[in-house]
Amino acid sequence: MNKNFKIIKKLIKKNYSIATAESCTGGLVGAAITAVNGSSKIYKLGLITYSNLSKLKQLKVPGIIIKKYGAVSEQCCKAMLNGLSNISKTKINVSITGIAGPSGGTKNKPVGLVYIGLKFNNKLTINRYLFSPKKREVIRKKSVSKVFDLINNYLNK
Repeated sequence: MNKNFKIIKKLIKKNYSIATAESCTGGLVGAAITAVNGSSKIYKLGLITYSNLSKLKQLKVPGIIIKKYGAVSEQCCKAMLNGLSNISKTKINVSITGIAGPSGGTKNKPVGLVYIGLKFNNKLTINRYLFSPKKREVIRKKSVSKVFDLINNYLNK
């Protein structure tokens, strides 16, 4: 039994609802959740907000945030999380934005830079990661793994 399965089963047992807004992971967190039988009891909403337009329209991320800080930023991740929380009304909300590569990175925002936001009840945290090796699927899978680590840490508090 893998760790994600155990964490999702914990969420089901505690009846903790969850919603996700994913960019660079393209729905992998939602796929991991829905791979578990019974997850429909807790998984209330999954959005893939891959484009800037979808972040603006679906999550109501203020345009000034994307213009000033970029879509891959702590500020955008937080705005995504708040937008998702307003829509979902779930106990747990997760937002992810990053650069999975192999292109798209810069000196200031290299490939592998990922922000993961977690809002548990009303406690909001934004985590910054720089994953390597700089391979797209590795970065995406490591991002998903971190999401479940963060959720598990909250469940064990």
